[in-house]
This record gives sequence, structure tokens and C-alpha cells, in this order.
Amino acid sequence: MEGLKVLIIGSGGREHALVWKIAQSGLVGKVYAAPGNPGMGKLAECFDVRADDIEGLARLAGQVDADLVVVGPEVPLALGITDRLAQDGRKVFGPCKECARLESSKAFSKQMMVESGVPTGRAAIFEDAKQAMEALKKAEGPMVVKLDGLAAGKGVVVTETPEEAALALSRLEKLQPGGRIILEERLEGVETSLLCICDGIRALPLMPAKDYKRALDGDKGPNTGGMGSVAPSPFVSMEQAEELTELTVVPILKKLAEKGLHYRGVLYAGLMLTDGGPKVLEYNCRFGDPETQVVLPLMEDDLAEIMLEACEGRMERSSIRFKEGASVCVVMASKGYPDMYDKGFRIDLPKDGELDEGVVIFHAGTKQDCSCRTTTDGGRVLAVSALGKDVDEATDKAYGAVDKVQCANLFTRSDIGTGRKGR
Repeated sequence: MEGLKVLIIGSGGREHALVWKIAQSGLVGKVYAAPGNPGMGKLAECFDVRADDIEGLARLAGQVDADLVVVGPEVPLALGITDRLAQDGRKVFGPCKECARLESSKAFSKQMMVESGVPTGRAAIFEDAKQAMEALKKAEGPMVVKLDGLAAGKGVVVTETPEEAALALSRLEKLQPGGRIILEERLEGVETSLLCICDGIRALPLMPAKDYKRALDGDKGPNTGGMGSVAPSPFVSMEQAEELTELTVVPILKKLAEKGLHYRGVLYAGLMLTDGGPKVLEYNCRFGDPETQVVLPLMEDDLAEIMLEACEGRMERSSIRFKEGASVCVVMASKGYPDMYDKGFRIDLPKDGELDEGVVIFHAGTKQDCSCRTTTDGGRVLAVSALGKDVDEATDKAYGAVDKVQCANLFTRSDIGTGRKGR
């Protein structure tokens, strides 16, 4: 019997990991990607269609007659790719446009938390920056300033004082003039993430992972999209993840269902584990990056099968199974990231036979030049993931593979997992 045809939207390390895992499914016969990257091109047929080209993606899904479409990044979800493909009868793993407002509108997200009884920080929503600035004149202490809409990871600033918050507000207002602003209490504790696969009613947690957000060792430097990750998380067990799912994800699904909305896809809750209990910082409507690159190598179950069950609202399994051991991912980024950086540097990658068992190099910001050589094409360029019997072994294997990558303009943190030995 001919296998499923699966189209994956996106071009980053997260999407490469999704292609890699879905291609292993016994249910899948052919994998496509749009736009994809050179690494994904070894496992999938790639098409040069942008992730924000909704009509182009709809035409492509029809052209390849996709049985399942998996949406990687948040922008096409916010633009309504799921709704558009549903018009053509396509099954899509990813929420509809209205559900995706949990990420695309921080004001909507906060309102949903309050309505659902989900624990979260105190916040006030303002229609514009002028109103927020007036409120800051009476404010005290640390706070978080947030833009309402998507801002490519630049729409949230953590501040120590109202004066700092006012400066942050002035900068943010230039990104989205006239947009709504959220002022929120700054929570203290351990930050962690919870990713759940949802079928509209039920939610099953994936293995929790620790993410390294700061650019430099010792959690110093500016925030990034993520410089590495480790699974399982040292802070949250699978048992605790199940409890957190009931507390922070299931109530949202129920509230959306009351509104006639069925959330089918991944719901990612950013959490702060405070002395007063866990509280939700934000929701994302897609897989985390680079958490995906450590969680999927540990997954035992068939991801394509689970996604189909979620799309069709029939996820009856009680849990998702994961292997014993640990997984570590070290991100190789362009020098200068997350600020200004150059592109176009040649990358010489080790051959498969030169890598230890359990090591995979996922492409993120890469492209092929006119001579078919792989070059840098983004801030985060490669994600080197490794499995081991424990975090120490997985860390050693990941950094061992990093050392085999030749490129003149890449850097890593040296303290991911148990850290590079002898650093």
C-alpha cells in the first residue's frame, strides 16, 4: 500500500528534526518540505515556496496531494494556513488562525488564561503605548513589557525598574506603532517549557527539556532563540509534566472548545516555577526550537501516527513513549548573533561515518551556493544533537561532533549539558 504523503512547512532546525522523525514512520511514503533547507533535502523533496505564502502553499499541497500538512513556524499559523488548507479538505497538524492567537496576540492569550483559571502573573493591557506610559508613572518594581503581536522574538523586555520599562516601551513602540501593550509583573523562579500534542480535547505532554536562552556561557549575554537544550529536563519529570498539563493546557482546550474552537497541534506553555507554584508566562502554538531537536530523537512512538490522531480528534493513547537515556543539542550560530552577523561562509560537515552513533546534525540557517556548497544563511546555523546513556555521555558526543564541523564564522556556548570538557 502506498504510504502517506506529508508536507512540512518551514526551513529551520525544528523543521529538519520534524522531517527526520516523520521520514522514519512506517505510515509515510513520501516527505515534502517548503521551503526546506540543504539538510532537509537529503530526506525530503524541497520546494521553493515561502512559509508565509499561504496561497502558494495551498497550491503546493494540492500539487503533491498531501495527506498531512505539518506547520513548523508561527507566522503561517497566524496568517491562517490551517483554515486555508481545510477549505481544500487537507488534514493539518497546527491550530486554526483563531486558536493561534494564543501566540499571535499576547492580550488574547492573557485573557484566555484568566478566563480558564490558569495560574499566571498579574498584568494590565493597554490600547497603545501612550496609555501604558501613563500607567508607568505610578508603577513600582520590576516588570515585563510586551507587545501584543508577533515580533520575531523581540517583543518582550524584562526590566528592573519603571524607568527601564519606559525606555523599553519607547523601543518596542517603534516595532509596532499604535499596537496594544501589556505590562506584567516579573515572576521569579525556574523557567521551563511544556510541550503538549493536542487533539482539541485531550493533551499529551512531550518529554520536558531544558533550553539555554542566553548567547554566552553562564547564562550571560542577550536573549536568543535558544543556544542549546537538554532532555530530560533536570527540573520537570514526566509525572510532573502530566500534572502541569492538567493545570495549564487542558483548561485552555476546554475554554476554546466552549467557543467552538478545537485546538489541534502542539501547544507550548512557557512556565515559571515560582515559590507560589507554576505560572504561565506565555503560550506558543508550535514546537520549540531547539527543544524539538532533543525530544524527537528520544521519542519511541510514531510521530506521524500521533499527528494524524490529533488532526482527526481521536487521540486515545494515555501517553507518548520515550527511550531511556538523555539527549543534548548544541547550537552553532553565526558570530555576532543575535545582533548583526555575516552570511555566506562555507561549511564543511563531517560525513555520516565520521559521527558517533546517535549523533545528528540538523540544519537551521544554511543554503547551497552556486557551486552546491553548503554555506551559512542565518543566525542559528546548525543544531548538533546527540543521544547518550546519560547527559554526560550525550554532551561529550555532541561537542565531539561540533569539533568536526569546519566553518570560519560559527560559535557555540561551551556549557550546554554538563559542558565541554577542559573549557
